[in-house]
Amino acid sequence: MIRAVVDPGVLVAALLAPDGTPARLVRSWLQGAFELVACARLLAELEEVLLRPEFRRYATADEVRDYVDVFRRLATAVPDPTDIPRATPDPGDDYLVALARASGATALVSGDRHLLGLRGARPPVMTPRHFLDLLHGA
Repeated sequence: MIRAVVDPGVLVAALLAPDGTPARLVRSWLQGAFELVACARLLAELEEVLLRPEFRRYATADEVRDYVDVFRRLATAVPDPTDIPRATPDPGDDYLVALARASGATALVSGDRHLLGLRGARPPVMTPRHFLDLLHGA
C-alpha cells in the first residue's frame, strides 16, 4: 500500500474547502486508498493552526478538535522524528521530510513551494493533485 505523509497545510485546506483537491485526498484516505502517516508534532501543528481565530468562520473549536481526532484515531501513528537534518529552505518544514524518510513513506504531499522545490527529494514531494493522480492511475 502507498504510504504518505501529508503536510498539515494540505489538511487545513481540506477542511476549509470541502470540494477541493485536498479534501478529495482526505476522502481517498478515509476510503482506504493509501496509508496516511502522522506524528504528534504534525497533529499538534494542524490543531494549532486550525484553532486560530481567522478559521472560526470555517469551523468551531469543537469541530476542529473532532477533525484532528479523526487523524489521531485513523492515521498510522509514528514517533516524532528525532534526527531532523536541514533539508529545506524553511527549517519549520524539515521535520516533515524527516518524518517521511523515517516512516518509509512513498511520498510527502504538500502545497508548500519550499517543499515542492526540493530537487531529488526522497521520498518525492508531490502536490495533492499529483498524488491523487498517482493513486488513481491517471
